[in-house]
Amino acid sequence: MWPIARLWRYSRIKPSIRILTTMLETVREVQKKYCSRAMVMAVCVALVFIMVGFKPAGKGLVLGSLFSIINFVLIGATLPLKLDSSRSKAAFLSFLSIACRYALLAVPLILAVKQPQFDLTATVVGIFMVQLVILAEHGYRYFISNRKQIKGF
Repeated sequence: MWPIARLWRYSRIKPSIRILTTMLETVREVQKKYCSRAMVMAVCVALVFIMVGFKPAGKGLVLGSLFSIINFVLIGATLPLKLDSSRSKAAFLSFLSIACRYALLAVPLILAVKQPQFDLTATVVGIFMVQLVILAEHGYRYFISNRKQIKGF
């Protein structure tokens, strides 16, 4: 075993139960915030699409958003498993988690390709709905903070 790996192995401090519990509570709060915003945004945009006459686009957007939310929740659920294990076990769990989440995200894509009632483009956009909501919030915060700094001068 390499000396650096041996040092890392023996000096690794395992997180305590209290830290993991606090971390899980924070993760759940973040998940609740972003997932609820993503679903509300997806449903509102889908309703607009349906009213305009693009029913498959609305359905595809909601389908992709639903699987995006499930994917985001699974990321948070597997996080403590990776932190509370050895390096090789954590690497294996990370690989397994990514493979399962990719398989999960393939489901709405396969449905959109096979079923004409779902639009493929809207489904792909829906799959990225949680990420879009996170980017939009951070962009909004950045824009507001820069605007306040400019007004301050």
